[in-house]
Amino acid sequence: MKKMMLAWLTVASLLMGCSGSEMPVKGTFRNPVVYADIPDISITRAGEYYYMISTTMHLMPGGPVMRSKDLVNWETVSYVFDKLTDNSKYDLIGGTVYGRGQWASSIRYHNGKFYVLFSPNDVPYRSYIFTADDPAGKWELLSRTQHFHDASLFFDDDGRVYVFYGTGELKELKSDLSDVKPDGVSMKIFERDADEQGLLEGSQVVKYNGKYYLLMISMDWSIPGRVRREVCYRADTITGPYEKKVILEHDFDGYGGVGQGCIIDSEEGDWYGVIFQDRGGIGRVPTLMPCRWVDGWPMLGDENGHVPLTMEKEIYPTENTKGILGSDDFSDEKLSLYWQWNHNPVDDKWSLTERPGYLRLKTSRVVDNLYLAPNTITQRMEGPKCSATISLDVSHMKDGDVAGFSAFNGHSGLLSVVKEGDAKRLVMSTNVVNFDNTPNKAIASVDIEEKEQVEFNQDVIYLRIEGDFMPKRDIATFYYSLDNKEWKKIGTDFKMRFDYTRLFMGSKFAIFNYATKSLGGYVDVDYFDFSTS
Repeated sequence: MKKMMLAWLTVASLLMGCSGSEMPVKGTFRNPVVYADIPDISITRAGEYYYMISTTMHLMPGGPVMRSKDLVNWETVSYVFDKLTDNSKYDLIGGTVYGRGQWASSIRYHNGKFYVLFSPNDVPYRSYIFTADDPAGKWELLSRTQHFHDASLFFDDDGRVYVFYGTGELKELKSDLSDVKPDGVSMKIFERDADEQGLLEGSQVVKYNGKYYLLMISMDWSIPGRVRREVCYRADTITGPYEKKVILEHDFDGYGGVGQGCIIDSEEGDWYGVIFQDRGGIGRVPTLMPCRWVDGWPMLGDENGHVPLTMEKEIYPTENTKGILGSDDFSDEKLSLYWQWNHNPVDDKWSLTERPGYLRLKTSRVVDNLYLAPNTITQRMEGPKCSATISLDVSHMKDGDVAGFSAFNGHSGLLSVVKEGDAKRLVMSTNVVNFDNTPNKAIASVDIEEKEQVEFNQDVIYLRIEGDFMPKRDIATFYYSLDNKEWKKIGTDFKMRFDYTRLFMGSKFAIFNYATKSLGGYVDVDYFDFSTS
């Protein structure tokens, strides 16, 4: 059963007599507006549709483009690229790109075309610029240019093109975006003041009433009581001088401050802020709030400057919105946009057609742990609570193969079917990956603790993971069934963690299959059944 991603507080008015309508109705949503990992938000608008891009780092395809008519209900409509191939680490060879790859991106609509700029945080440290006529279609690589950290692409009214990046850096591009303009603007537009001695990045820029507004996340951990906040730098000309104002500083919902994101206008001229918040194991989640223009400043939040816990807004019906995550019966010939692979996939080692209605995962490389396993397929978890069940046919596993289901992150909880000779056992374990200190971010070791195991002798097994992201919990629990009726808990509760030094993202559901001895085995996944509560 497919599951559509809605704002996590159901909009009651959408359920009352508006089926099939394309007109918005007054509804209420609860923040975070999407209770899933969507960091480093950039949004553009083309007519009635908003388009949002987010960071997914080492996951492929990358650069997810999400579409909405109301900023509340989103669906993934494309990915900017299928793979990154700058170095072999994207293939898990010679190192890894965990927490690197595609970082904070900028999406823009200009003169009938869409553009995306991002810079992978890894060698060769060169940015990508992609373009598309249809953001739900194929994106084409336009150029590679210098590295721009947390960049904001900006098209000015006079036809000149700029990139804001780093901490107050501004650079002009050629009009065709092919490279940096040799004789163009290249400067630092402001210096940090005494109140900005910590994190100051995540540039997003708009022009409003002839003025330039640069939004950035700000955080100084050395100041007692300081929370993450959003600051704005404003100027009459693009080169400055710029003045600064704190536009959002709120310890929201007990999780700390809200910072990094963008502001966007509606067709009707209303303004909104979409800013993410760190929420532990689920990752970094977007919040939606009013943007109020006060004395020429885009002040975020309600009249008290607070992120609203609940908010009324016109919201469109969601009958045709597929969402950004959900169930999959693998009946299509193309992989659902819900899924991303961990690093570049090995394309000839997975299939949706060899056994129609199943996802076949073949072993492709002999490795000794999940973090080196090609063709691990992932999907976001969703708060406040979620559950996912897979049906796994293990009849064609070979001796030494390991397949299963995981709450996947730098700290992972696993349900692993281990094939040893003719015997099969199901193991619940915890895995913690450790990286070396080299630029390759190679895996130094994986700390593995087996919590419980059971032997079984049938071909199909059912595995379930439940995620509880209620305040301060972040607990995954693990279950199995041999008949899809009677379920047994296995192992221990597992504490999910967000660790920027490891994978730098929220916990994901992951389905895996890898060989520890020899190749040739495979598993078939009948379905992935997802639900929330």
